[in-house]
Amino acid sequence: MAKTKDKSLSAAVSAELKKGFDLKKFKQSKMLNKNVRFKDQKWIPLSKAFQEVTSIPGIPMGHITMLRGHSDTGKSTALLEAAVSAQKAGVLPVFIITEMKWNWEHAIQMGLEVEQTVDEDTGEVLDYGGNFIYVDRETINTIEDVASFILDLIDEQKKGSLPYDLLFLWDSVGSVPCELSVRSNKNNNEWNAGAMSTQFGNQVNQRIVMSRKESSPYTNSLVVVNKVWTAKPESPMGMPKLENKGGKTMWYDATFIITFGNISNAGTSKIKAVKSGKQIEFAKRTNLQIDKNHINGITTRGKIIMTPHGFIMDEDGALKKYKAANQSNWERILGGGDFEIVEEKPENTSPDMFETET
Repeated sequence: MAKTKDKSLSAAVSAELKKGFDLKKFKQSKMLNKNVRFKDQKWIPLSKAFQEVTSIPGIPMGHITMLRGHSDTGKSTALLEAAVSAQKAGVLPVFIITEMKWNWEHAIQMGLEVEQTVDEDTGEVLDYGGNFIYVDRETINTIEDVASFILDLIDEQKKGSLPYDLLFLWDSVGSVPCELSVRSNKNNNEWNAGAMSTQFGNQVNQRIVMSRKESSPYTNSLVVVNKVWTAKPESPMGMPKLENKGGKTMWYDATFIITFGNISNAGTSKIKAVKSGKQIEFAKRTNLQIDKNHINGITTRGKIIMTPHGFIMDEDGALKKYKAANQSNWERILGGGDFEIVEEKPENTSPDMFETET
């Protein structure tokens, strides 16, 4: 009986205290009434073909986006489309190229605005500049290097030395080891995954996400190309699964994940212009799936055609239009006259292309 009275008395005292308590004033006194709002969601648009297939505008600003898949499935095309669109919108692309498959001619062909310094005597291109930042394995050799570089630019931005929204474009996760692996001369996957978790999960990724707050004058975004490998089925009746190199950090932290190609292989069809034994591969048909979307929940799958100039729709009209735009160039290479359009199907057409990771 005494316990019931004590409980009732305590509740009465608590209720009386709340009557005279002003929560709003308390929040103000502790500066807890600010920094609670996020900016309206903005996007870095990708091509109309991408938007049609996915029902998504492009790359969400203020988030981490993963482009994953086997080689030559469309990841770099999406990355370059994002960079070109960012330039047009006044967002500064920051290329972190650790895979070392970069090609300036392809970037320019995709529409990236690049200023070339040319030797007047030889015509050789000496340097590439413009409204972007570029680093590669000449200075970035470890996971820690990548993280340090990103954090340094964000710090410079905060100090006012870099007055741009930043779009970090890392190609690719899994292509550089951690410092411990380098020092020991052993590429230890557990050490690498641990470094990714520490450097990105606990530091870089948080700084990217926090730029979405209204208190941040700039909005920063991170797009990573993730190398993958195919895990064997856990049972004889099971399906293979796509696993990300470099650990699970980016999978867990990414708000937006796009998977290109097949699970067990690229699964792309090669589309070529052919004449008299000569051929030009001018496009590839690839599978595309939105695997994770924590922004508006839309997840879609379909096929799209990637070209050296960007994505086009997987339909006859789009292919004919692209052929017409490039026919004169192809005829010069093939020797003039009519040529045939041939599609080389992938060897493996098993239905594992949309196995979603859980």
